[in-house]
Amino acid sequence: MADQPLTARGAATYQRILDVATQEFARYGIAGARIERIVAAARTNKAQLYAYFGNKEGLFNAIFFASLERIVNVVPIDAADLADWAVRLYDEYLRRPDLIRLATWARLERRPTGHLVAEHDRLDDHKLRAIAEAQAAGRVRQGDPFDLMALVIAMSMAWSPVSNVYAASDEEPPAVHERRRELLRECVLRAVAND
Repeated sequence: MADQPLTARGAATYQRILDVATQEFARYGIAGARIERIVAAARTNKAQLYAYFGNKEGLFNAIFFASLERIVNVVPIDAADLADWAVRLYDEYLRRPDLIRLATWARLERRPTGHLVAEHDRLDDHKLRAIAEAQAAGRVRQGDPFDLMALVIAMSMAWSPVSNVYAASDEEPPAVHERRRELLRECVLRAVAND
């Protein structure tokens, strides 16, 4: 990927491309996304898009990896309270369903098994260390920290766009979300409790 633009105008174009492409990839996937639709909606041209991102794969990578980093930064783990972390993840998935859709497309079109990204260590290491420390302190049940992390994340996604039962929306009544948060909190507490 080329360097980000230095001018204010270039930065604005760069951001418009990212915003439009995020929605395009979330809706259509990697194979179904169309550069023509992206540049038209972003009010730019293919040459500019390719100068910034190299190609369609580079554009998806920029968006996808930024979405993974966003979750880590916006919803940092608290291994002392994994139930709260699960609820905060639930809330973030409500705010940004596109993040889950991007991950789903990456799973479907790129990595059907194993880790979702090759550099998973960089994204997961601090979470796994936090869980291992909570285990050592007796606050979290024993077991593979990765498996505990995966379980909590999966529970937080029960009503997300990847659900095969029901996908929640931020337009549902607040009482519905509060009921789900309480259920999620209780279930995670029981799942990770050190008995």
